[in-house]
Amino acid sequence: MGKNHRRKAGGDQFDSSDADSVSSVSTGLSELTLGNETEYVNSQEFELEKYIDALYEKRGSTREKALSGLVDAFEGHVLHIFVENKYITLLSQYINSIKRGSTKEACLASRAIGLLAITIGAGNNAHELMEESVSQLSQALITGSDALKKSSVLDCLAVVTFIGANDLSETELSLKTMWQVIYPKSGPNVAPVKKLPPAVLAAAVSAWSFLFTTIGSWRINPDKWKEPIMFLSTLLEDNDRSVRIAAGEAIAIFFELGILDQNDHVEIDGVDHEDSKRGVFGYMQSMKAKILYKANELSVEAGGKGTDKKNLNDQRDLFQKILDYVQTGECPEISLKILNKHSFLRASTWTQIIQLNFLKRFLGKGFLKHAQDNELLHDIFDFAPDKSRNLSRIEKKISRSEGEKGRTQKMNKDRKLARVRFAVIFK
Repeated sequence: MGKNHRRKAGGDQFDSSDADSVSSVSTGLSELTLGNETEYVNSQEFELEKYIDALYEKRGSTREKALSGLVDAFEGHVLHIFVENKYITLLSQYINSIKRGSTKEACLASRAIGLLAITIGAGNNAHELMEESVSQLSQALITGSDALKKSSVLDCLAVVTFIGANDLSETELSLKTMWQVIYPKSGPNVAPVKKLPPAVLAAAVSAWSFLFTTIGSWRINPDKWKEPIMFLSTLLEDNDRSVRIAAGEAIAIFFELGILDQNDHVEIDGVDHEDSKRGVFGYMQSMKAKILYKANELSVEAGGKGTDKKNLNDQRDLFQKILDYVQTGECPEISLKILNKHSFLRASTWTQIIQLNFLKRFLGKGFLKHAQDNELLHDIFDFAPDKSRNLSRIEKKISRSEGEKGRTQKMNKDRKLARVRFAVIFK
């Protein structure tokens, strides 16, 4: 009884000074949080400036360390403000590293350019970045012989063109450059070319497919894609499962765009002669039959001793989905939880699935952060994250403090009104 009495008495003595105390705690916490965040941003920018300075050093190992630091920073944060007036400077140094650096440095620099483009997002700056880098990247692909470097540069070229290209001609130019690496016989070089290792070939086909997804909004001449379809169909016979899977994903886009489902009543852009039309249609129909026959085999392939079961299951799953899509027109759907149980990123077309798979691979550990905070990814996947249900602990404390402040102010107001009424009654 005594404790309850004292607690009630204490409540009666709670006045406006207590509200001010709660308010000052809440304000102080907010200012401390803001101060800590500002200090962190300033510290991070200082570190990034140091990395940029190190890119000018002559020692390759110093540049590699700087590039690694920049790549980590751009993976873990969406640095829009930082790159706004620095992207051309960064691009220039990254290209220098591709030209003169070791394989490791060139791979890091290629990745850094791609991350820079993803950070800038679509717009004039992205187009300028693409214009400044495409010729340099293409030259690195043509003159270089290192397979790992080629794979990194292909990824980079795909990303900068995907984000920065304004029209079909710009996209087709990059696609052609990439295809000459994947299928050297398509290029002007008649000298023997060393075959790409399977892992690099698979990554290269994936990069090409990623960029190819962007042509869907333009008119397509099926005659232009006879060679890619033919070569990709041969890759379904490749000994390496990762190559077969990459080729299958590319072929899925051809099905979605309707290139393999043409009929002789459809007009073909740039093809007027009826015999030519029938030739294109006949070729596409024969390729479709060949591809579906092989897809059926790959969807039920048996695994032998020592088989990587995950890759085998991935292959079976992909080609079964392709068969289902051709038969029913229904595309599989991917749903990824990004922030909380109320916030999902979804891909429901082959185009979106290929784009999502590529960006997940390219961004690596940075994918979740960019999916949460980068408007470019939000636009690509028509995704609007709901952050209101995902507050940090400090944000929750501030929210609770603000709520307590409001309740305290209401209590004080009620007490004052009660005192006024009491004084009027007993006056």
